[in-house]
Amino acid sequence: MSDKIENINEITLSGSKEGKITIGTIAEPYGEKSESVVSIGIALQANSTEPDWKVHIPKANVDAVIKALEEAKASL
Repeated sequence: MSDKIENINEITLSGSKEGKITIGTIAEPYGEKSESVVSIGIALQANSTEPDWKVHIPKANVDAVIKALEEAKASL
């Protein structure tokens, strides 16, 4: 996996005491010439070195995921 991680934002995880949502991008995450991804991690403890959950969303899917999240938010 690439070390080319660019942190974009860190958000407090609602409903937790110390949890964080981190959002960043990773260039060439799976080796040379692999497609960049958005990385979303959720850590339940502020001092965690690795998130408890994470997902990598390929650049080509970001717009569709944003649209789906907006639809999910509207249904809450």
